[in-house]
Amino acid sequence: MPKGMVYLVGAGPGNPELLTVRAKELIETAEVLVYDYLVHPAFTHLLSTSCEQICVGKRKGFHSKKQEEIQAILIAKANEGKRVVRLKGGDPFLFGRGGEEAMALASAGIEFEVIPGITAAMGASAFSGIPLTNRNTNATLVFVTGHEDPEKLDTTVDWESLPKKNSTICIYMGVANLDRIAERLRSGGFLEETPVVCVEWATMGHQRICRGKLGTISETAKAFDLKAPAIIIVGETAAMSEDLSWFEKKPLQGRKLVVTRSQGQASELSSMLEKLGAEVIGLPLITISGNVDKQTAADVFGEIASYDWLVFSSPNGVRYFFEAFFEKFEDIRSLGFLRIAAVGKSTAKEIKKFYVTTDLVPPEANAESLAEALVATDSLDSAKVLVVAGNLGRDVLIDKLEEARAIVDRFEVYKTEQTDLSENPAAKMFREQGADGILFTSSSGVRSFVDQAKHLQLSASALRPKTISIGPITSATMKQIGLPVDLEAKEASLDSLVDSVVRRFGK
Repeated sequence: MPKGMVYLVGAGPGNPELLTVRAKELIETAEVLVYDYLVHPAFTHLLSTSCEQICVGKRKGFHSKKQEEIQAILIAKANEGKRVVRLKGGDPFLFGRGGEEAMALASAGIEFEVIPGITAAMGASAFSGIPLTNRNTNATLVFVTGHEDPEKLDTTVDWESLPKKNSTICIYMGVANLDRIAERLRSGGFLEETPVVCVEWATMGHQRICRGKLGTISETAKAFDLKAPAIIIVGETAAMSEDLSWFEKKPLQGRKLVVTRSQGQASELSSMLEKLGAEVIGLPLITISGNVDKQTAADVFGEIASYDWLVFSSPNGVRYFFEAFFEKFEDIRSLGFLRIAAVGKSTAKEIKKFYVTTDLVPPEANAESLAEALVATDSLDSAKVLVVAGNLGRDVLIDKLEEARAIVDRFEVYKTEQTDLSENPAAKMFREQGADGILFTSSSGVRSFVDQAKHLQLSASALRPKTISIGPITSATMKQIGLPVDLEAKEASLDSLVDSVVRRFGK
């Protein structure tokens, strides 16, 4: 069997949006993903369903694999002819032990490629408002590890010789040794008034910034309850954080929110919340896949031009309908002159991607409102209506249309199944950390959450989330199941849901 290929990929400082284009491409095509603890679980959403995932730990107090074992895994999987992505936090060659892995691969005759990532210090500086260099004050930049005990006789860091003037010192993995590091810097000639900023969980929604002076930073950090992972930045430009810290001003910065979503699908809601500064955990409670019966599709598309209304009840229905449509037709004009209705703005937005105009969108994003809006057009008597849905679609829409004397055909194009959350990285993060709130956008999401509760039990130290509903129908399901409704959006739309979250949790 021909040998495979290993890619040593930098995942960046944590924020999923800071992943490079090349890294995203490699993750999407990986056959094996070997990843560290600090890699955000959102990256695993990019994987194919057949990709083998291997978590190798790499955090203080928890090393599931030794470095030699990790290297052996990379070599073994490559020798199986696999396309292996070794995903590492930050940059592989900056305190990431990527050099050791590259040497092991080279010695074994395995081809490899190194894809750089945004290193933690650069992410911390940008998201805390600290220029690492400044033309007038800081012309030298030093990256140094604080993982070593500064009191060791054989330490490889010469703390006393670090540049004291016109320089910025970025210290990685130094929280546990902060007392001794500060003392060594002062004994080496650094002034006690030198500005120091410690950035905890840099670039993430729950990022925190501890600011102080070198002479008192130890006490300040203890009062702040500073914890790893954190980057320590020492130098004159650190003082600029007070004025330039743009990320702290976002209304949801510091909040952790859970969005229930589909396995392998990006969430529009997640994106909206992240832009407001929140850290989002995407719980893939369900898996959605195409489920089009060939004979049914042949019958539907054979008379597609005879329908008066084409009705979409979800964005997923739009995607899988047009996927099947373009397998049969080459031109969108083959739809004919039918009118199109969408259950809500998100579904209408998905329809627009196919350069098709939506003729009707109800004021509320639910089946009842959609049915009422269609009935109000006075166009349903003897009209042919095609309703595109999934296997769990509610019958209320079809029933109301038939009551209005429409001739309704149901076209099932996708199926919804529960995802196994027992080993899912996002579920693991939720169990360990909890969240400020969990957002439900559908009744099926509520049911899936409750059905899989055994895989979502929170640890004793985890934050207990408030439960948030998109609207009355979802709230009714929550109440029926016994789940409290702590917050409900004023309108059943994503915009209103986000607005409600900002009002409740925002700064």
